[in-house]
Amino acid sequence: MLIKSDNRHLYLQVIDRLKKDINAGVYKEKEKLPSEFDLAKKLGVSRATLREALRILEEENAITRRHGVGTFVNSKPLFSSGIEQLYSISDMIIQGGMEPGTIFLNSMTTVPTEEDIQRFSCNEEEEIAVIERVRTANGNPVVYCIDKIPNKFFPWEYSSKDESLFTILEQKNGKRITHAVTKIEPVGYHEKISPILECDPETSLLVLKQLHFNENDEPILYSVNYFKADKFSFHVVRKRI
Repeated sequence: MLIKSDNRHLYLQVIDRLKKDINAGVYKEKEKLPSEFDLAKKLGVSRATLREALRILEEENAITRRHGVGTFVNSKPLFSSGIEQLYSISDMIIQGGMEPGTIFLNSMTTVPTEEDIQRFSCNEEEEIAVIERVRTANGNPVVYCIDKIPNKFFPWEYSSKDESLFTILEQKNGKRITHAVTKIEPVGYHEKISPILECDPETSLLVLKQLHFNENDEPILYSVNYFKADKFSFHVVRKRI
């Protein structure tokens, strides 16, 4: 198991070896790695080199280090999507080979906040429909959703059987979502949402705040979606111009 030196820095070789061992099942998901002393000895590197490799692996969300407890292998994301591609949550779950489902929590109509008035270019008298749901994959909760839609675009009573709001808006109101402006925020343990998503205390959340538009640049839907970070990963392709 010793690291064989090549032209790269030792810590890069350690990263590759640990990734290979994790992928091969030598170290399983949520399993504790050997102590730094034992692991450095097995790999034939210094503890300083090992710590640098572990630091980078933690930044890549491959492991989690708990002070005074140890280092643990993180679960691999089940769903991955390019952030430049706009998929509904239902589509993402289906593409991951699982069955999407919905746990309905609440639906109500309320007056718009100042932010809503700015987002939707509406007035103070126009009402906003607010829907809270939990999206599931094969029955397991994976996303907590808060969706806001101007009531003029929401001429139906929401049913827990309704899955993708993208599909419903197009089928029932002729409003096809074509693009969105997205903001991503990482958050730690959330007192309300993390227990609903059955998160471990160390499992973080990825929050996507998205304002969706139709082909006429009309704002239709505002969503705040809390994704389990150990189940979803998002990436972006950046091109030099």
